Amino acid sequence: MNGADQSGLFERAVLPHLGSAYNLARWLIRNDQDAEDLVQEACLRALKSFEGFRGGDARAWLLTIVRNSCYTWLRENRLQELATAFDEEIHTGEEDSPSPEALLLQGANTRLVQDALEALPPEFREAIVLRELEGLSYREIAGLCGVPVGTVMSRLARARQRLERHLTDSVQKGGLP
Repeated sequence: MNGADQSGLFERAVLPHLGSAYNLARWLIRNDQDAEDLVQEACLRALKSFEGFRGGDARAWLLTIVRNSCYTWLRENRLQELATAFDEEIHTGEEDSPSPEALLLQGANTRLVQDALEALPPEFREAIVLRELEGLSYREIAGLCGVPVGTVMSRLARARQRLERHLTDSVQKGGLP
């Protein structure tokens, strides 16, 4: 297969999953710019090893490379691992625009959830992001993370408990405006 064919296959297999790759990297690294760099690095690694890709789930394959790149980066830069907040754009419909008060509450709720997610240990945060934000099955998460399905279930249960506790504590302490 020539280089152009290989490049086209790579683009069709991998490019549709860049959003998921960035989302995972952003939540693991907690810094937008570093997440972008790591996704780019992971894509280069994926391109270099694409000849060895035997088909299957390209999304899980790419997310595994991104995950490994993120954990390598975290090990090498642990001292610089500072949580950097990122802003989610609030998408609103033109016809049914919420009031400024509703937007303020929505923003506060979003911030509470982001803070709760960022407070989770990386393995719990990873499990929640892959399951709840990326929609992967327990089996897919287990394969991607290299752990048994039971471990995924346990991590998700513990992550959900911690999220609930963090959110409940925040609301009771007056976390909402």
